[in-house]
Amino acid sequence: MKKVSLLTLLSYFIISPVAGATVSRIDVSGNSRMDSESIRILSDVQIGDNVGETRTNAIAKKLQESGYFSRINVRMSGSVLKIDVSESPIINMVTVEGNDEISTDDLKKEIKTRERSSYDASTIGADVQRMLTVYQRQGYFGTKIEPQKIELSDNRVNIVYEITEGHPTWITDIKFKGNTRFSDRTLRGEILSREHAWWRFMTQFDTFDEDRIQYDGQMLRQFYLRNGYVDFAVRDTVGTFTPDREYYSVVFTVDEGDQYKFGKLTVDNPFPDIPDDVLLDSIVMKSGRVYNVDQVEETMSAIRGTIADHGYAFINIEPVPTKNDDTKTIDLVFKIQKTNRIYLNTINILGNVRTFDSVIEQLIPMRSGDPFSLQTIEEGRQRLMRTRYFKDVQMVPTRVADSNMMNLDIRVEEQPTGELSGGFGWSNINGFMVDAGITENNFMGRGQIVQLRASIAEYQKQALFSFTEPYLFGRQLSGGFDISYTMYDYSSLGSFGYDRDSLTLAGRMGWRLTDHWTQNVRLSLAFDQNYDIQVSPDWTKARLYTLGTNFRYYNLDTNFAQNTHTGVVANLGVAYTGFGGTESYMRYTADIVGMVNFWSDRWQLRSSLDFGYIQPLDGDYVSRVYRYFLGGESLRGFDVAGVGSRNWAYQTYALGGLWKLNGSTQLNFPIFIPDEYQIKGFVFMDYGVLGKPPAAEDTFTYGTITYPNDIDDNWRTSAGVGIYWNTPMGPMNFSWGWPLKMNEYDREQRFLLSFETQF
Repeated sequence: MKKVSLLTLLSYFIISPVAGATVSRIDVSGNSRMDSESIRILSDVQIGDNVGETRTNAIAKKLQESGYFSRINVRMSGSVLKIDVSESPIINMVTVEGNDEISTDDLKKEIKTRERSSYDASTIGADVQRMLTVYQRQGYFGTKIEPQKIELSDNRVNIVYEITEGHPTWITDIKFKGNTRFSDRTLRGEILSREHAWWRFMTQFDTFDEDRIQYDGQMLRQFYLRNGYVDFAVRDTVGTFTPDREYYSVVFTVDEGDQYKFGKLTVDNPFPDIPDDVLLDSIVMKSGRVYNVDQVEETMSAIRGTIADHGYAFINIEPVPTKNDDTKTIDLVFKIQKTNRIYLNTINILGNVRTFDSVIEQLIPMRSGDPFSLQTIEEGRQRLMRTRYFKDVQMVPTRVADSNMMNLDIRVEEQPTGELSGGFGWSNINGFMVDAGITENNFMGRGQIVQLRASIAEYQKQALFSFTEPYLFGRQLSGGFDISYTMYDYSSLGSFGYDRDSLTLAGRMGWRLTDHWTQNVRLSLAFDQNYDIQVSPDWTKARLYTLGTNFRYYNLDTNFAQNTHTGVVANLGVAYTGFGGTESYMRYTADIVGMVNFWSDRWQLRSSLDFGYIQPLDGDYVSRVYRYFLGGESLRGFDVAGVGSRNWAYQTYALGGLWKLNGSTQLNFPIFIPDEYQIKGFVFMDYGVLGKPPAAEDTFTYGTITYPNDIDDNWRTSAGVGIYWNTPMGPMNFSWGWPLKMNEYDREQRFLLSFETQF
């Protein structure tokens, strides 16, 4: 009997903590902000539940995970569940201090701790790690962030992240192992990262960034693939601190492999009505040439275009390579696969709150019922993005079940389209300039452009209001008007010698003729006041009513990395001034600019030609302020209006001409400074001829004596060198020109500087 009692007693002490007790009451203590009933609900315990040690631990954990409490004690006292808590402080304010290199706004994007939330040490620790990651991506590996908790009354705290930034962790050297075909210097030029130097103060490419280093490996592979090394691989990339832990040393270990050339090049042509020779002519590379992955992509694009010209828009092209290790060649077969013709069913525009559907429909090149083309859809997306109405544009096609139709959802995310801008600059023709303006590029969501701008320069002041409707009458037809008031203070500038105030009202219309040609028509009314000391000691009034048209050709391909272009831009214009105004003449204009890039697009040859002709009507006189002048930026080495006919009495002032022909040939080339600074050198040769003024200017009467003026229409030429710098603030041009052919009364200007910036 005693043994049975002892076993029963031991079983009671062992089993009872696990079995627990039935809860008859729940007591909550220590709370001040949160009411007891809310804590009971959070604990998820009901009267009558059986609660033991395992359950009390689970209750404590559940309350802890809520984030409202800093300390929790849960226990059973008989049949009473006692919950004793200490509430976490409430965060009153979150601030960041000590940051200079990274803005507070950018850092706060990484902070998840919020004001009026409960204090949580784990969340604050995670905030610190995210901010440290941001600094490390900028190269600041030595940055320290200490979160401080400042206690306030009423169980509130302020959180301050105190930051000690230190200096960036620069890359002291970049080395390569395993490279025998290309030097370290060549390979360093093909990657984005750079070795630190004092003059790299305007770039961050010389700081260590692990993500950028990985991207450098991809750039190396593309470089080798362009040079025939198809087996190239980056075996290892190691970045190590220097002993003082202030710099990083980066080593790329590469395996170059062998160089391959193009072997047999063929096209698998499934179209019986397209000759094989036509497709073979689209292949841009030749057998025996070094393999180049870029030329493979160019060939695929060329074949697509050739097939599209024959009416087949839906194809897939797959280049199938065959590697010949014995001959070190790669045979390529361009396999062309037909696809079933698919059409657009419906186009749905989603996400636009402000911009009208009609504006978006005018911008996209596809309509319901058109053949489905990913190229056309991407073209539409690019057009929408170029408007800058939208932060993001997504084209989402979905197949209509059991049909050859596709629905297209155009999902847009709008962004502010108003711009408040300003700028300053300097040039030889206008002197120092400051301007400011406000522009709305999507007025009332209709795609209309409204601009108000003013500029003040040393020799010119202007105020402008402009309005443009890009889809007049719901068609691909732009229309608008401009109102401007301009004051030219040219009496003390160069060889102009006149002042002019002009109020101009103009209306215009424009339309696209082809993919590259556009035309516009402009009607303008100018009410001028002119002061020309060679004509009169007083201001004279003039009215110019002008109707003109202009044809523009634009076909440029741009390399944005090198800031160079290839292609042609041209303008042809004719305008009639008359309709009862004070001046009556025809004006004919033409200009063309051609650009060619070569040597990896780092060199550019640019040539331009500009022609203008004024045909006087109702006589042969045209006031000097409306004639042509040459010099300055139009003929470097000469002063502004520094060439051409001169008045006998006012030899510092040019008479201008009724026609002009001038041009320039310029070679732009890289200099020793790395490409990321976009600094180029150039050499140029300018040439031009300024026609004679009206016959009335052949002589000048002084008192009772008539003297001959210096009249000529001779050629002038000049040559020089210069530097172009596309600074973060705006482009700057420095040029030095020397006249090669000139007249004795011409005015020289050897140095020319111009720059401008926007903010």
